[in-house]
Amino acid sequence: MVRFPWVRGLLVVAACAMTSSVALAQLKVGIISVQKAVLDTAEIKKAQAEMEARYRPRQMQMEKLQKELQSVQQQLQAGAGKLTPAAEQDLNAQATRKQKELQRLGEDLQADVDRDRNEILGRAGQRMQEVVRKLAETKGLDVVVEAASTVYFKTALDLTADATVAYDTAYPAK
Repeated sequence: MVRFPWVRGLLVVAACAMTSSVALAQLKVGIISVQKAVLDTAEIKKAQAEMEARYRPRQMQMEKLQKELQSVQQQLQAGAGKLTPAAEQDLNAQATRKQKELQRLGEDLQADVDRDRNEILGRAGQRMQEVVRKLAETKGLDVVVEAASTVYFKTALDLTADATVAYDTAYPAK
């Protein structure tokens, strides 16, 4: 029948392509930016405000220490060549102590903020996955894809705002 064997292969590929395009045409897809959906929730906004309030005193302490360090450095610069060796040594020791204290406070603050942020975002991320799963089932979607890894999509497929609203409904900020 077919004189050229490669034609048979081409016909098989064409048939497979037609079958898969029909299957894809029936696939219902949703797109979401999980990060944006999570960060826009009332729970995260409230947690962010609480963290800022909780850590503000330590930030203020660091700002005060930074000003003290700058003052000591200015005294050293202004007194260059005029200070006794003992006075210069004392100011250098003060500057070193303040610098170390400032660095320690900064590292401790960053570690505490990172720990709290990771805990809050981890919990919210898990909750958001459940919310998206329920949202997909409600809308009859077969698959939900992360927007960041999608080259192109129609905005009508974007579930991000719907997911944020559903999250706020399921987990209202207290």
